[in-house]
Parts: sequence; structure tokens; C-alpha cells
Amino acid sequence: MCMRYKFIVCKVLQKEAYFCAARSKNCVDIELMPQGLHEYPDQLRDKVQEVLEQTTDSNGRPYDAMLLGYGLCSNGIVGLRTGTDIVIPRAHDCITLLLGSKEKYKEYFDSHRGVYWYSPGWIEFGTQPGKERYQTLLKEYKERYGDENAEYLIQTERNSMKEYSYAAYVDWGLPGSDEYQRFAKESARFMKWKYDCVKGDPDLVQRLVDGRWNAEDFLIVKPGQTIAEDLTEPGLITAKDLE
Repeated sequence: MCMRYKFIVCKVLQKEAYFCAARSKNCVDIELMPQGLHEYPDQLRDKVQEVLEQTTDSNGRPYDAMLLGYGLCSNGIVGLRTGTDIVIPRAHDCITLLLGSKEKYKEYFDSHRGVYWYSPGWIEFGTQPGKERYQTLLKEYKERYGDENAEYLIQTERNSMKEYSYAAYVDWGLPGSDEYQRFAKESARFMKWKYDCVKGDPDLVQRLVDGRWNAEDFLIVKPGQTIAEDLTEPGLITAKDLE
């Protein structure tokens, strides 16, 4: 039976979201949210909550569930609620969704300290560290603060990246992958980091839009409940009853 879902997802996962939705038997309406909201958790919460209130499609047909393409994301999804089921992957952030599981995320994180992640969406819509970013910043700083101050600010920016040692590109093999990999590899060379191409896995996002939700990998928040941080598993989520 075809189910009707609204999939609310950050724009950095645009390509992956549409890829999985196109392969699903369900009717999936995708709502793209602005990139970068994780840096402003209160804004993320307000904007996503506004979309969650829209529990019917443009023809007035109710959604069977609202799907969130987010991880905990700086606690930005904590407190969200709506009048229908909300389904969320148990994920630290969007990289978990790209890698396919929280276990793969943890395994890679534990063995590669200081990773800066690259993906098609982050390259297109973010400001990933690399030559292009620093050229843009240097030009902006020179116009605003003068040459000498600009060089100082750029060096400060570079120093803030010293905790990183890897540029890791997550590859789903989507069109344009070679160009994205080339960008990430050149960025790693510019930053003097090691480069790694990590094979991504659509499985988690695909199961989300297909409606194949097990308790281990997905949280289902019922009407009358809200999303909360799982204090027993830092970085993950749970549901609690509204007070």
C-alpha cells in the first residue's frame, strides 16, 4: 500500500533525498530546509516546527507520517512535535545518514580523529575548507579591513582548523561524483590534510522513505510526545511525553 509522507530535510542532502524518494513506492513530498541551520539550533527548531504543522498535502490529504532528515544537530530538533507520527533516524548528524548507520559513523570517527566531511551538498551549498574558500574570504577581508588585517584574519582562520587532519568525501556514486572527489582531494592538499574517499550507503535514508522502520535505527515520536536528547546515549535521541 502506498503511504504518503512529508520528508523534511536539510538542503545539503538534496541529491540523496531525491535519489531515495525516486526509488520508493511511497508518495514522498520533500521539503528542503536552508543549509547551515545547525549553527543556529533555535532557528532550526522554529523553521522545522513550522513545517511539521502542515500535516496535509496541497490537496488536503493527510500525511501518514512526517520524516526528518536530521540527526540531533546541536539539539536543534529537541522539542519538536506534531499531530501525526514523526520518524527520525537515530543519528548524530547528517553524516550518519550519508554513511548509512550510526555504527559506521562511530567506527570511522574512532579510527580517524580530526575529520572534516565533504559531500555533494556540502560542496555545493557549504563553505568547505579549501583554496576556493580562502580566496573568497581573503578578498572579502581585504575589502572590509585592509590587506594587513586580512592576512591576519586568514591566518587565524587557518589556525582554527589545526585540530583536523582528514578531508573525507562520502561517495554515493551519484552523477558528478568525480568532480566532487576532485574538489575534496584538492582541498585536502591545500589544507595539508590526508584525503579519504569513504563509500557511502543509501540504506538508512532509503529505509526511512520506504517506511521500513526498526526500533534500533529509527525513533517514532507519537502525537502527544516530543523529541528529547537521549542522555543514556549522548548524541542520539529519544521521545518523551508532553507535560
